[in-house]
Amino acid sequence: QVQLVESGGGLVQAGGSLRLSCAASGSIFSINAIGWYRQAPGKQRELVAVITRGDSTNYADSVKGRFTISREYAKNTVYLQMNSLKPEDTAVYYCYANLATMTSLGYARDYWGKGTLVTVSS
Repeated sequence: QVQLVESGGGLVQAGGSLRLSCAASGSIFSINAIGWYRQAPGKQRELVAVITRGDSTNYADSVKGRFTISREYAKNTVYLQMNSLKPEDTAVYYCYANLATMTSLGYARDYWGKGTLVTVSS
């Protein structure tokens, strides 16, 4: 069974920083992509940042230049460094991974964490 466990959310003032972490555990064979989505109240879930197996990164336009995604392969962990936070960054941040398990015969599917709340006060 695969688990994605997020940590690092909290309350911060506008202009501040937070670092989110997500550790993937279980019978993981390979991770094709891992990253972060967010969902603000009353809005759809949206991509924040994702990093692929080839270390290619993709960011939402709204966070480019402020957020940085990184990955620690040995620990199956992904980080999101969030700087210059704005009130509009307030949301539940979900860890996401597209991965194959030891028993899935190479078939990859999406997995989600339970989310961590980030609140940015003005």
